Amino acid sequence: MRRLSFARALFELFSSMRFAISLLTILAIASVIGTVLQQNRPYPDYVFEFGDFWFQPFERLGLFDVYHASWFLIILLFLVISTSLCIYRQLPGIVRDIKSWREQAGLKSLRSMHHHDEHPLRVDAATALSQAQAWFAAQGYKFKQVERPEGTLLVAKKGALQRLGYLLAHAAIVVICIGGLLDGNLPLKLQALMGNKQPELRNVPQSQIPGISRLPASNGSFRANIDVPEGGVADVAFLNAGRGYYVQELPFLIRLKKFHIEHYSSGQPKLFASDIEVIEKDSGKITTATVKVNHPLIVDGVAIYQSSFGDGGSKLQFAMWDWTSTSATSVPLAAVSQNTLPFDWAGTPLTLEFGELRPFNIESLPDTAEAAGGMAKMIQDAREVRAPKRVKNLGPSVQFKVRDGQGQAREYLNYLAPFEEDGRYYMMTGMRSEQAAPFAFVRVPLDAEFKPDGFMRLKAVLRDPSAWAEIARRTADKAASEGAVSAEFRAPFEQSVRWVLQRFSEGGFVALEQFLDDKVPQDKRKAVAQTYIKLLQGAVIDADAVANERAGRAPVAVDEKRYRFLMDVLVAMSASFDYGSPFWLQPVGFEEVKSSGFQVARSPGQPLVYLGSLLLVLGIFCMFYIRENRIWVWALDRGDQPTLLLALSSNRRDALTEREFASHRAALVSMAGAAQESTT
Repeated sequence: MRRLSFARALFELFSSMRFAISLLTILAIASVIGTVLQQNRPYPDYVFEFGDFWFQPFERLGLFDVYHASWFLIILLFLVISTSLCIYRQLPGIVRDIKSWREQAGLKSLRSMHHHDEHPLRVDAATALSQAQAWFAAQGYKFKQVERPEGTLLVAKKGALQRLGYLLAHAAIVVICIGGLLDGNLPLKLQALMGNKQPELRNVPQSQIPGISRLPASNGSFRANIDVPEGGVADVAFLNAGRGYYVQELPFLIRLKKFHIEHYSSGQPKLFASDIEVIEKDSGKITTATVKVNHPLIVDGVAIYQSSFGDGGSKLQFAMWDWTSTSATSVPLAAVSQNTLPFDWAGTPLTLEFGELRPFNIESLPDTAEAAGGMAKMIQDAREVRAPKRVKNLGPSVQFKVRDGQGQAREYLNYLAPFEEDGRYYMMTGMRSEQAAPFAFVRVPLDAEFKPDGFMRLKAVLRDPSAWAEIARRTADKAASEGAVSAEFRAPFEQSVRWVLQRFSEGGFVALEQFLDDKVPQDKRKAVAQTYIKLLQGAVIDADAVANERAGRAPVAVDEKRYRFLMDVLVAMSASFDYGSPFWLQPVGFEEVKSSGFQVARSPGQPLVYLGSLLLVLGIFCMFYIRENRIWVWALDRGDQPTLLLALSSNRRDALTEREFASHRAALVSMAGAAQESTT
């Protein structure tokens, strides 16, 4: 008996409207989270966005893949059970109500209805009821006539199918939830729970991934991603699974023949599409098509969507410059994007990890290039979305990491096109030691030939101890000839110039500042710093002359433009000490190879979701747009004073119902035989 009571209590709970609404509320909140929070991104992106503190609880709650989270699928399952029990519980009563005529209604209950009227009957009851039948038939009503002890009763009804709206709406919820369960990859989760499947956590070639992390082509439901370079072929896709991924085997091969992209005048993508061939593994059938955004290709029940595009392994050419060298020559370096390149630098093993080549960089830059901080700040402000803005294509860029033997890495961002500011041109190279940190940019000034060679020649001389004496001598001679230094102080002046050059070559302006902080009293630091800067500004002019002589080039007259270039050289050389790498990779060319990103999906629940949506529309239509009206016309036998009673019951009480009742009442007066006053 106790078991029966417990089962009954469970049935009452699961079939209750309150329980179903609670589940729907939770699902609605989860759906909002899944809509606002971008789903299925790489976990490092979430760590970067939310930080470690919030990332951990969000991960445990499965908020990064809400619609496939175990708790979400369990709620869907309970909602299916609850709604199905609601339908089971209400269906017999609804069917009975649709079929019934309610001919057992009592006289007292009809007279208590809001819409009722009663008139004396001046004609034969059979004649009046015959007229009533014709009237209701013309109005689209079905009717039934029964004999009652009080007289003959005519019952009419219209819109009884309005009650089907309840069933259709509830059936829609069940069908949609079943579709969601089918697309929720529930079998995979059960296999993972039992230990039969396990996501791969390593970054290894897919051919080396074991079977426990591979899903067969017969997998009933999946939504995975794949990148295919131009001319490349792929027959597997990758399905994100928390911190790892699964390899999903496909029943076909995808060959990317050509990738097309069109841009707006600003450089932003306007249209992108892929010409592909799909070769089915079983039959060898080849399907050729162009896949566009929102225009998928469906092969063997698997939809192929155009989802993204990127770099497919472009060939890159660099000029490698040594920051520390006293030579102004570069070494050519060839690499491939999306690949690693191990090499040895001065006996130290390093690895270059190249990311994507970005042919277009659409940034929102400040309206003026004269903003505080200059071009480097402009780029950083653009990446941090600060106003005011203007959209501009900054040209191609390459992002890469330099990793040492201990696994420590710094990330770099180099632009191929020069930046212009106040008539001066620079090559921009950015560095950061943490992924969450913004790039700190070094502006490498370009010479009159729009090359960094002039900067490198001058930098090499400034770092060369053998050149300091000649530079100091020329600077001292010039100062003495101009009367700025007396003969007595010429030698100390020359020695000071050499010392400033040496100190600057050891760490730039930071090294000079460190010396001032350590050796000079605070009240004298500003005056001494100005002296050092003046010595350096004078020496760099002579260093420029020495650099040109060494290179066999003609002397360059120092006008305002040249002087600004020399000052930029000092700033760039000082910044190079914080660059974190002993070399600078100057991008000099590339051969782009495009890659197309596809999303491949097998979604057996999709037709059910569409069907459920249709049922929901029909259910809402029935509930809101179908009126259920029931009318009773009773010819009451009262001896010498027979009467004709009219009563109307409707699921809505509005102006339309009032007008319809007035129309029926007017017809009743005619049926009663004369325009008599109502007896009620």
